[in-house]
Amino acid sequence: MNEEVRHSIDDLCRLTGLTRRTVRFYVQKGLLDRPEGEKRGAWYTPHHVEQLLLIRKWTGAGLSLEAIGELLAGKNSNLPPVKPLLPGTVEVRSHLVVADGIEVVVSPERAHMSPEALREFLRRVGEMYRVIQEENNDGQ
Repeated sequence: MNEEVRHSIDDLCRLTGLTRRTVRFYVQKGLLDRPEGEKRGAWYTPHHVEQLLLIRKWTGAGLSLEAIGELLAGKNSNLPPVKPLLPGTVEVRSHLVVADGIEVVVSPERAHMSPEALREFLRRVGEMYRVIQEENNDGQ
């Protein structure tokens, strides 16, 4: 059975390096989705972890909370400046599956790719993979 991963606020804080107070502040400001459930039974999903890691990365890049809110709401199409990766950096990555055993790992923000551009990239990589497979099968 595929159970959804649930994180307590303490787990969320350990995973993201943020304090409980900061997490609650981001929820209050509308930067972070509200937790599932209510009061002491509230829990967070991997999506919340991703949101917080993005917020943390963007605040680390010097963006204001207002600018981050606009980015999260899709009001600002400009991507934030990207700092070079340093040891210990936490970054959200997308794993695009081309075929069984073949994945492409992308940092969309660093690659400056929108979700639509990522989908098109994956479609084209998939096409190239199929062409190569056909060429290999024809040569045997």
